[in-house]
Amino acid sequence: MQTLWDQRYAQRTQRMSGSAIRELLKFTENPKVISFAGGLPAPDVFPIKEFKAACQKVLEEQGPQSLQYGTTDGFLPLREMIARHTARYGIEVTSNNILITTGSQQALDLLGKIFINPGDRILVESPTYVGALQAWNAYGAEFIPVPYDENGLITDELEDKLRIGPKFIYVLPNFQWPPSEVRKFFGGPIEPQPKYFLGFSQVDVSIASG
Repeated sequence: MQTLWDQRYAQRTQRMSGSAIRELLKFTENPKVISFAGGLPAPDVFPIKEFKAACQKVLEEQGPQSLQYGTTDGFLPLREMIARHTARYGIEVTSNNILITTGSQQALDLLGKIFINPGDRILVESPTYVGALQAWNAYGAEFIPVPYDENGLITDELEDKLRIGPKFIYVLPNFQWPPSEVRKFFGGPIEPQPKYFLGFSQVDVSIASG
């Protein structure tokens, strides 16, 4: 008997589509293409020698521990180091407040599992990171776009959209617009910081604790 797999899929799969990021990255496989869309680093600046030396040091000094299963919240010394680092920016946390993920998509998926119910409204910039839209679409989120101009989010429209009653707002504060305007209206934005330390000049942008 042939298994009717279409009848076994979860209902949330009806909201899923192919990965836009995966399709985007297909173009990067062509050596003649220089993509400015995916935020990919230049391969010729990868610290390969340094990474090789670091891996060798870890395997020599903590080989069995580094290859063994660990706790799901991440390597404790790494979480402690991150806690010390974030304290430099005024965020006082402990290692218990930090979770190591395998990338931004896992973090976004976890946020969706924790916060989003079907029909929840999420305020997002227009445009915004497509990976977030894709991660949360599966949980039934309804996205409310807010446009922005050269000065940042258009706060008049933001104020109107907030009256709809969103559960939270998702913003990209670095190299797009400062988040202070959002905090005037909304106290708990989710702010990814993917390129905070990659600026070519000193940028005074706070790291959010919410």
